[in-house]
Amino acid sequence: MYFAALLARTEDGWEASDTELDDVETLSDLADLAREASPDEDTVLVLIEQEDAWFGVVRVDGEEDPRIYVSDAAAAARSSYGEILLTDELLGRDPDDGDDLDALDLDGTEDGDSDDDEAADDDPVVGTGEAVPHGPVGDAQILDDLGVSEKELRSLATDAVTEIAESLGASETLETVR
Repeated sequence: MYFAALLARTEDGWEASDTELDDVETLSDLADLAREASPDEDTVLVLIEQEDAWFGVVRVDGEEDPRIYVSDAAAAARSSYGEILLTDELLGRDPDDGDDLDALDLDGTEDGDSDDDEAADDDPVVGTGEAVPHGPVGDAQILDDLGVSEKELRSLATDAVTEIAESLGASETLETVR
C-alpha cells in the first residue's frame, strides 16, 4: 500500500492533489506530472510513502532537473514506485555498466560458486551487478529552504509524509487528499 501526493507551492500557500502513479514509468514522467500541477513553474513536491517502509521526495522547480531523496533505497528497490526514483545517477551507477562483455570477469565462478565468500556477504544483491545501499540516498538538503533540515529529514520514519507536510505548513491541505 502506498500514498502519493503532489504539493504545489502557490502565492496563496500549498495546494495538494492526490496522484495515481500507475501510468508513471520513469522519473521523467513523474517530473512532467509534477510540472502540470504548477502552471506558474513554482516548486512542486511529489511525496511518496509506502507502508512506513520508505518514503521519497521529488522536488521539481520549473524546468530544472528533479531533485530526489529516498529514505531507504533497499526498501524502495523492492517497490515498483521506488524503482522510478532510484535512477542510475542517484545510485552512483554508470548506466552503461554491464553492457560491455569485454569487462566481464569470467574466472570459472560464473556458475554461482564465488571464490570470495566475504565479498558475497557484504553485497546485498550479489550476482545482479546492481547493489542497492541500505539507508537514505539522494539530496538530503532537498527541503532545507522550505524549513525541513537535512537532520530532520533523515530522522523521519513513520508518517514521514505527514510530518513533512506539517513542517511546510501544509498538513491540512495534505489531509484533504489523503
